[in-house]
Amino acid sequence: MRATSAPGHGVELARQAADEGFARVIAAGGDGTVNEVGNGLMRANRPAVMGVWPLGSSNDYAFALGLSDWWKKQGDGVNLVRRAVDVGAVRGGKREHFYLNCAGVGFNGMVALDSRRIRWLRGMPLYALAYLRCLMWHFRTPPTRVRLGELELATPLLALTVNVGIREGGFPITPNAKVDDGRFDFVHVADLRRWDLIRLLPRLMAGDIPTNHPKIRTGTAPHVRISSDVPLCAHADGEFACVPADGVTELTFDTLPERLMVEGGPTPIPVALALTPA
Repeated sequence: MRATSAPGHGVELARQAADEGFARVIAAGGDGTVNEVGNGLMRANRPAVMGVWPLGSSNDYAFALGLSDWWKKQGDGVNLVRRAVDVGAVRGGKREHFYLNCAGVGFNGMVALDSRRIRWLRGMPLYALAYLRCLMWHFRTPPTRVRLGELELATPLLALTVNVGIREGGFPITPNAKVDDGRFDFVHVADLRRWDLIRLLPRLMAGDIPTNHPKIRTGTAPHVRISSDVPLCAHADGEFACVPADGVTELTFDTLPERLMVEGGPTPIPVALALTPA
């Protein structure tokens, strides 16, 4: 057992463990801890398999790896399998950060930032409250230029999700994402109105993203680029690639296919809901 003592310490602990010859390094914590361990293993000189004990508030990456049932049953009757999964790399300013599950720019980044100030909630209720608070205080749609694979857009941007996994802040934003297909699943949201976002919240919580809305675009891409005339706010697995005070106006996201070995369970069942009339 090696306990972290400060934010970012998990990166060094995981790197050291792999370089010392440990074949398996387990992240016991939430998505922030998982992100740090993943970054450490990506920077190590020797390979190691990553395991996850989901002890956090959302445990989004554990869900993407199909570990929820295994953890609930304490391993009884559910066998883990080792597999190579994709890693996302986000670069902006002078920083490069790896992430395993989700990234968000704009409104999504501000929701992640605001959630840090709420100490008395966990999981989806935490991010739902931060979502509503950001509707009041951080609702902006600056002009941006976005490249999503071969698609180029010049449009006001409210939010951009660039996911390897399924959930972001407990919300199944990209329900069809696969962690080993070599592509990001994205959701690009242009200049929606506040009322539209309020109405969409129940659908976001259910993983039912509109596919025919003129202001929402979904799809997959191996690379994403974004540039803005105003400083960006972006998170990667809840850790910050940049905040507005950093002054970063350009970000690139690249998929690193099958770059990390992990232990996972069965692929999770798709979470989008289909409602039928009574």
